[in-house]
Amino acid sequence: MTTPGMILRPIATCLAVASLASASACTPQATGPAPLAPTPLTALRTPPPAYPEALACDGIGGKVVLMLTIGTNGRVKASRVHRASPSPVLDAAAQAAVKQWEFRAPTRNGQPVETPLEVPMTFNAPVERPQRCFVLDEQR
Repeated sequence: MTTPGMILRPIATCLAVASLASASACTPQATGPAPLAPTPLTALRTPPPAYPEALACDGIGGKVVLMLTIGTNGRVKASRVHRASPSPVLDAAAQAAVKQWEFRAPTRNGQPVETPLEVPMTFNAPVERPQRCFVLDEQR
């Protein structure tokens, strides 16, 4: 039968003889494997959003910031607009794009964990108007 006193005696004895022997022999041994180092979130596939054609033709751009939750499977589990752009259409395009994204989830002690991720997306209107815009103008 083990009592707390029995556990302390070997440690006290070890400290008393440390000057005669190597101190490393007195270090308690780990009872299991060392914890695994955490790994970071890694993007595997993050295609850019499609620029809404009508907004590109009208020269409308903007920046939207999304807050994502990356699930343990590396897919976007949830997304919400944190800061909206001037156009709800751009916000929707950004949210549609992230549904296709894939990551390698970060890990702690070898296990994947959910993680939050802030994603800014900037839509810059093209400098030159695309040729398709003239067709859209006629249809309007």
